[in-house]
Amino acid sequence: MREALRGLTSRGRWFFGGAAVFAVSALIFGEKDLLRVAILLGALPLLAAGYVGRTRYKLSCSRSLQPHRAQVGGSSRVVLRLQNLSRLPTGTMLLEDRLPYALGSRPRLVLERLGPHQASSVAYTVRADVRGRYEVGPLVVRLTDPFGLCELVRAFPSIDKLTVIPQVVPLPSVRLAGEYAGAGESRARSVAVHGEDDAATREYRYGDDLRRVHWRSTARVGELMVRREEQPWESRATVVLDTRSFAHRGEGPTASFEWAVSAAASVALHLRHNGYKLRLVTDSGIDVDASEGGGEGLLLDHLAEVKLAQQGGGIAQLVDRVKHRTDGGLIIGVFGLITPQEAELLTALRTSGATCMALLIDSTTWLNLPTAAREEADRAHGVAALALLRTGWRVVGVPHGAKLAALWPEAARGSRGFSWRAAMAETVSGSLS
Repeated sequence: MREALRGLTSRGRWFFGGAAVFAVSALIFGEKDLLRVAILLGALPLLAAGYVGRTRYKLSCSRSLQPHRAQVGGSSRVVLRLQNLSRLPTGTMLLEDRLPYALGSRPRLVLERLGPHQASSVAYTVRADVRGRYEVGPLVVRLTDPFGLCELVRAFPSIDKLTVIPQVVPLPSVRLAGEYAGAGESRARSVAVHGEDDAATREYRYGDDLRRVHWRSTARVGELMVRREEQPWESRATVVLDTRSFAHRGEGPTASFEWAVSAAASVALHLRHNGYKLRLVTDSGIDVDASEGGGEGLLLDHLAEVKLAQQGGGIAQLVDRVKHRTDGGLIIGVFGLITPQEAELLTALRTSGATCMALLIDSTTWLNLPTAAREEADRAHGVAALALLRTGWRVVGVPHGAKLAALWPEAARGSRGFSWRAAMAETVSGSLS
């Protein structure tokens, strides 16, 4: 009751003040009617405090996000459901859900009177233009009586997470020049190179077909040995994201790094939907195998929170991370500014027989540079691209304003990617001479 009295509104305090004035007037003038008015004015705030205090601890609340994972620029609908668990009706309630600044201002919703054991739902929409994982809640409920004399605040402790993932762009279907890696107990490539005598074998197991018995290995080992089953080849792909802070330019949602993150997410999901066993690697420590069930959500959650790395091993560390588990396949790198020396380091990714393709972002185009500085930046970008081309990478240049869906066909075998390669080589060679 004491806490309820502390929640008296200005109107409730004015009622108490009026009651005191009328009580004093009744004593001075000896008017019983004024005393009755004073008692009524003083009793109303007390009754309102008792009414609000009685219903304060008899509310339940639940929150749902639809969806709980939204793209940048998208929206999510938040549904709040409140239920009155008491036998008394509630007054009007003001709901305020606490939100981080990136999701906008705090919504304030009015919920009308709830009868005994009655439930009601209200909803609002949030929109985020910045990637990240945000807390929605806790919910603050302000309970008032029908006369607005008393107001109590209750905060529900429950908090939900809204994940804002990078924008995923649909990509056209093109045939990529990726390698294939074996998925079974043996690799057909080793049989083709070494011959049948060196075919991979294992011990005989009950139920194995006797026609698979490898007699030479059986005679050499002294136990019954059978050939391993050869499984069909499967597509493997590794998406590499450059998170070095000095490789990107711009700030906020329009920065070159945000374009890179969106491109990595779009390429990764496109390849995964096309049957590739997928892996995402960054130089800041992210190494995600997105091949299993739930891998898509795991990948998007990591990309929602990835940030520019202020310090790190750079390209050398990135190469080491990729080589740690790679066994060929397709490697698609989304790089910012690189130097010819860093391009030489990326040659190591070609040693495993992988097909390498780079989306090389010219992040200087995200800045307004003077004419001389622009020419120097373009020349440096061309030299880096040519150095990367000479190491065996296929390069697709990305200037400011480029659309990934329009650039993606250049990654296909025999498409404009090779034409761009030849044109770039001639242009840079001419400028250097």
